[in-house]
Amino acid sequence: MPSGSVAFSVRPIAEADRSEWEELFVAYGVFYETSFTPEVLEGVWHWLMDEAHPVSGFVAAQENTLVGFAHLRETPDTFEAASSWFLDDLYTRPEARGHGVARALIQALSEHAASHGGGTIRWITASDNTTAQGLYDHLANRTSWVMYEKEAGS
Repeated sequence: MPSGSVAFSVRPIAEADRSEWEELFVAYGVFYETSFTPEVLEGVWHWLMDEAHPVSGFVAAQENTLVGFAHLRETPDTFEAASSWFLDDLYTRPEARGHGVARALIQALSEHAASHGGGTIRWITASDNTTAQGLYDHLANRTSWVMYEKEAGS
């Protein structure tokens, strides 16, 4: 995506995006040193195509090529007794980085959340992903919360 290239658009994900989304989602997994099984890919895709599921997807496209995606999940906020949102996944092709794709995806998520009950959007990133943090620090408030993980039943 060289400078002076064609602009991109952001829109909700569609059935026709399956193969390009999957390519990007697999690359996202590689970025975070994770590999997704076919069952995970199928499961997440099914969620994205199910309008009743709380996970929604948005894509950024340049001409007819996807250059990024974001997944947003609605969650209840017990501190506000209102809607809240979690940005689960955000990825842009390496050649698209620095051209406003991630910023535009986050803006689309914000507009979607605002038109579907409002509330706060939260997300996490790896502590060493300083490039993304540089953008996020301009778009949102960095929190002081610490995250923990535990496998259910263990």
